[in-house]
Amino acid sequence: MNITEIKPEIVDLALEAEERIEDQFKDIDDTAKENTLRVMKAFQNCKVSEACFAGTTGYGYDDLGRDTLDRLYAEVFGAEAALVRIGFVNGTHAITAALFALCRPGEKILSVSGEPYDTLRRAIGIDGDDFGSLKFYGIEYGQVNLNSNGEPDIPAIREALQDPSVKAVILQRSCGYGERRTLFIEDIRQICKTVHSVRDDVNIFVDNCYGEFTETMEPTHVGADLIAGSLIKNPGGGIAPSGGYVAGRKDLVERAAFRLTSPGIGGEVGSTLGNTRLMFQGFFMAPHIVAQALKTAVFAASMMELMGMKTSPSSSQPRSDIIQRISLGSGENMKRFCQGIQAGAPVDSYVSPEPWPMPGYDCDVIMADGSFIQGSSIELSADGPFKPPFTVFLQGGLTYESGRLGVMMAASAMVS
Repeated sequence: MNITEIKPEIVDLALEAEERIEDQFKDIDDTAKENTLRVMKAFQNCKVSEACFAGTTGYGYDDLGRDTLDRLYAEVFGAEAALVRIGFVNGTHAITAALFALCRPGEKILSVSGEPYDTLRRAIGIDGDDFGSLKFYGIEYGQVNLNSNGEPDIPAIREALQDPSVKAVILQRSCGYGERRTLFIEDIRQICKTVHSVRDDVNIFVDNCYGEFTETMEPTHVGADLIAGSLIKNPGGGIAPSGGYVAGRKDLVERAAFRLTSPGIGGEVGSTLGNTRLMFQGFFMAPHIVAQALKTAVFAASMMELMGMKTSPSSSQPRSDIIQRISLGSGENMKRFCQGIQAGAPVDSYVSPEPWPMPGYDCDVIMADGSFIQGSSIELSADGPFKPPFTVFLQGGLTYESGRLGVMMAASAMVS
């Protein structure tokens, strides 16, 4: 199946789907305009220049571009400092470095958004007994689930904070592979206000993956002490080839840098190897690219609703991340959907995804990812655990026009 084989009834359905979501598209465009203004002001305030794009090698001492990029992220995210590095291999790596900045051995981190994302469970020590995990170093773990409405359980958080060993609160903004809703900035503001009112010695960390630029503020604007994320998701703008970031309070960012490199060295070294231009340009493009991904997600929800599928969030609901959950009901539907997304990709469109045992997960996972950058979640992809209820997690779309075609291909594959 190729892009010219979209069925006529799917073309008609797409036009109907778009008519239902005009108001949502306007809201997304308004958010992108405000975020673009904030990014543009920061570029000018940080005096980004051509000299910032020259790469360094070896130790990378006095790398103007690297240091300017740190200041740029800090200003855009309303933070004291930031650590933006190509040396972070993925979001899990950046988040793990941030987690080690929060606590000392013998202290406890408290998750207040339920269980963390699958790949963080072993880093924390919830699963397994890996050398070098937080558990290995004597850092304990506690958990408060969201309430029955999917909202922060403020009374339970207050109660859990009575434990004097709790020195850090962590929360995951996005749903990950879970069924809960994504946390909004106002949810995070409420959590931060509660924690800081009860304990002034507790650090608050937010896993910000998939959420950057979906609203007009970030968690560090509303009280979070530290955030982290991946550059091959939202803030890389589909251009950064790899990397991650940590941003927040200066002392915590420094501790995370010590984990990335070495105590006493931290963020003072690290060559950029000619990638700085791409990281600057990706961050500049990020508000617009995130808007394209959000439009693709809303369109996918509208299309699938018209086809009788359950979606979360629905096409009419507000969003705080780029992930769209679609419950497809059967393994066959899930395979066809992912194969259609792959067939609508610009890269590896001839590949047919199949479920496989992906490292870090307890079951087979199916993934469609025809991206220019391997594993880039800001480019159109669809994946999920291959088990009931066969929910696929769609994210990304560098342009709405191409994302729209990919969703139409997925719909065509399902009806065929």
